Formats: sequence, C-alpha cells, structure tokens
Amino acid sequence: MATPDDIKRYRSALEDERNSAALYRIMAEAEKSSNIASVYRHLAETEEKHITLFEKKLTEAGAPIPPAGTSLRTKILGWIARRFGVEIILPALAATEDEVADTYRGHEDMAGMAASERSHALFFQQIGKKASGMEGSALAQLEGRHRSAGGNALRAAVLGANDGLVSNLSLVMGVAGAALSQQSILITGLAGLLAGAISMALGEWISVQSSRELYEKQIATEREEIEHMPDEEVEELTLIYQARGLEAPEARRMAERIMDNKTTALDALVRDELGVDPEELGGSAWEAAIASFLLFAVGAAIPVTPFFFLTGATAVVTSLACSSIGLFLLGAAITLFTGKGALWSGLRMVIISLTAAAVTYTIGHLVGAQLGG
Repeated sequence: MATPDDIKRYRSALEDERNSAALYRIMAEAEKSSNIASVYRHLAETEEKHITLFEKKLTEAGAPIPPAGTSLRTKILGWIARRFGVEIILPALAATEDEVADTYRGHEDMAGMAASERSHALFFQQIGKKASGMEGSALAQLEGRHRSAGGNALRAAVLGANDGLVSNLSLVMGVAGAALSQQSILITGLAGLLAGAISMALGEWISVQSSRELYEKQIATEREEIEHMPDEEVEELTLIYQARGLEAPEARRMAERIMDNKTTALDALVRDELGVDPEELGGSAWEAAIASFLLFAVGAAIPVTPFFFLTGATAVVTSLACSSIGLFLLGAAITLFTGKGALWSGLRMVIISLTAAAVTYTIGHLVGAQLGG
C-alpha cells in the first residue's frame, strides 16, 4: 500500500520525467547530427516509459494524475537549445540526471530507473567531452577545451608557483610598507611561505584523496551493477559509444561484446564512464601534496630572498624586480595553455600583481604610520 510520502515521490518523479522527455524531443529536433539526434529520441522514449510507469503507480495508489505540462526551466533550456545549440545545455542536463538518479536510488521500486537515469547522465558527460558526431560551434568549443586541458602537470606547476609568488609578494610589500625591520619582513615572508605551502599541500592532498575514494566507491558500484544489472550496463556503454560517433547497432554490438567478460567489462566501464585508469585512480595524493608544497614554496621564495642580503629601499626594489621577472616568465608560460601572445600575457601578469603589491604596500604604510604616530 502506497503511503502519502510514496505518492508525493511519484508525483515529483512524474514531473521530472515529463520535463526530461519534452526537453529531449526538443534536443532531437535541434541536433544537427542525425546519429546523436536518434539517441535523444531514444532517451525521450525511455523517459516516456517512466512517465507511464509513474502514472500507473499513482492510479494504483488511488491518487489523481497531475495534468501534463512542462516547467519554466524546461522551456528556457529548450529555447537555449534551439537558439544556441544543444551542446550549451549538456552540463545542466548531466547534473539534473545525476540528481534524479540519486533521488531514485535507495527505493526498491525505482532501482532500475536509477540506473537508467545514471546512464543518461553519463551520456551527456561523454558527449560533452567528445567532438565525434558534433558539428559547428560545438566542435570548435570542444576542440578548444581539449587543447586547454592538455599538460595538466605543467599547468599545475605554473599556477602553483604563480600563487606562491603573487601572495607572498603582496604580503612582503605590505609589511615593508609598514616600515618594519628587515628581520620582521623576513619572518613574515617565511611564515607566509610556509603557511601558504602547507595550506596548498593539504588542500591538494584532500582533493586527490577524496577523488580516489570517490572513484573506489564508483568502481564498487560498477562491479555490483555488472553482477546484478548487466542489461543496464550494456545500455550505458551503448550510449557512450553512440556519443563517440558509432551507429546504434555497432555501438550495441561492441557493448555486448565487452560485457561478455565481467573482468574486462569492469575495466572498460571504469575507463569509459569515469574516465580514470583503475590502476592509478587519479594519481597519488601524497605526490600531489608534496609537489604543491614545493611549487608554492619556490614561487613564494622569490620576493623574500632579497631581504636576506639587502635592506631598506634597495631590498624592496630588488624584490619587486625579481618578482617582476618571475611573474613575466610565469605569465608567458601560461600561454602554453591559452594560445595567447607570450609578451602580452607576461606583461599583464606583472601589471596585475604589482598593482596588488602596491595596494598592500600603501595599506601597510598607512597602518604603520598610524600605529607609529
């Protein structure tokens, strides 16, 4: 016997499924690729089956079926898809499908639908990552994003050193502006270096370790679903391969062939769905933490080092000069990922960072004068 909470849940799910089905129909009409459009129509048909199921559940519970309609959000997303292209709304759809899957998960009468919604979310994630089967602006955006995502290790090194340099330069200039002693400036600069480096290392460790734990949980979920819901896993792989440009029959044959062996199926699902190497799980948290500590420390050491050997205005000017060189080089290095001109990027980094340093120097000078007075 359905409870009032069950009825409320069915109505909410019915509304979600109606909105999804309507939006997928709009996306199928707006999609330029016939292969991808056929997938959107398939998704709409799946959601329409869910609609029928929830209407049946409400009827069996003796509850009235709400009149059909779509939400304002669905209408806006549909307008955006027609006007600017389907690819613009894919991230929002992936997030929505994940939320719906989480809502269904944990309820025995919705277990199958949870897996279905999850496969839809994975499809949107995959189609947002791959340019296959897309045209025009979508292809251009994806290619641009892929280029900017390359060289993650080098980018992390550049940005880590940049964070250390900029933050500690501002800190050192603020203390120098207060006209404190050389010893005070050195202590402050070294404290800023250590505090920032430790904070960066801790943050990176938590981030990578959390990702690893999440991947481990997802792999365990995949293993369980392969065991108990192989048909849903075939559906997930089929959608993924269709998103990569394969025709539906070929995508299904490949998915079924992979699922014949549970061991290789798990490896394929982890790589294709999660985008992670099951042997590495995103890398070592300790390696990431140590690298972040060292990179931040290297950048942060640049503005404070001159104060070991020089004093007064000479030390301040030398610190600014060394920092400017470092900032220019880091700004130029960032163009490896942005494709912009090295000269302008380097100068822009110097101008912005020195402006921040000038502000903190001025504030430090004002505060120092006030306290001294």
